[in-house]
Amino acid sequence: MKRKQKIKIAVFSMAGLAAVIVVLFAARSFLAEDDISNVTYRVRQEKYENVIDVAGVVSAAQEQTLQALSDGTVVGVFVKQGDHVKKGDIIIQLDDTTQQYNLAKHDYEMETTRISGSKKELALKETERLSLVQKIAERKVMATFDGIIADIDVAVGDSLEAKDSVGTLVDVSYLLADVEIAETDVSKLSVGQTVEFTFPAHSGLITGYVVGWPAIGEVTSRGATVVNAKLRIDSPYPEEILPNFSFSGKIKISPDENFLIVEKYAVARDGKEAYVVKKSSDEKIKVTVRPYDVEYVRIESGDIKAGDILKAQSSAEKSGQQRGMNMKNKNSKNNTNTKNSPGAGGPPPGGF
Repeated sequence: MKRKQKIKIAVFSMAGLAAVIVVLFAARSFLAEDDISNVTYRVRQEKYENVIDVAGVVSAAQEQTLQALSDGTVVGVFVKQGDHVKKGDIIIQLDDTTQQYNLAKHDYEMETTRISGSKKELALKETERLSLVQKIAERKVMATFDGIIADIDVAVGDSLEAKDSVGTLVDVSYLLADVEIAETDVSKLSVGQTVEFTFPAHSGLITGYVVGWPAIGEVTSRGATVVNAKLRIDSPYPEEILPNFSFSGKIKISPDENFLIVEKYAVARDGKEAYVVKKSSDEKIKVTVRPYDVEYVRIESGDIKAGDILKAQSSAEKSGQQRGMNMKNKNSKNNTNTKNSPGAGGPPPGGF
């Protein structure tokens, strides 16, 4: 009798335990469904940039160091810093009294030779005159192009020696920059490509372009092989950008590409077709997607725009558990009859 009672108690206990398990499983499923129903994902817009990053400093289109060509005393300074000058303008004049006297004396002697001398003597005098005229020219510092006096440090009465530098003339009608391009990126370059410059001295972007590059590479002190490409910024450009200012930039290899992405858990499948559900309307919308990374898919087509809120179609937790089970089964099979091979791979989890 006691034995029968024990059996009944055991049966009832097992039945009760089974009922509890069923209730817990149902509750868990209900809670999971409730959790998913409250989860949403926002469609985001991403931008893909195919660029070469560069950095450097800009230089003036042309630059002339103002140097004395011979020894002498300064008798005239005709410009100041910031002045605009034209090609051929005299910037500094050295005392040329001796040179002018020598030329006048030579011209007097040359007239005498022209009357009573031979043709050879006259030819020598003409050649000598060219030399004297050149010596007078060397008493002047002249502009070799149209530009702006960037700086000048000389005054009347100063004594200069040949090759003394007293200032700088620049042409800033456009700016240039030489940048290093890695050998692996040289094949992507083409003349005229757009370059976006960013300067610490300016808040916005400044646009330039690729001018060219040499047909030979260089090895840097770091041991890298590069090509020095030349970039250009045409006028007008912001006046606060000056020669020798630093920049970072991007050479645009191709136009930027904008596309939409969303977490893969917002996408479900009905047979072979993928779809999403908008939170605002509960409407199923057919989409075409492809993998973007482990957690996201890229939306190729469908009536979806950036900012749309989509309902979750699967749980991230479940997806992770399923991946773990699949990996465990795969490893179990591999351990029995296969060998892992390097380079194997497939699409990101989620099946899209």
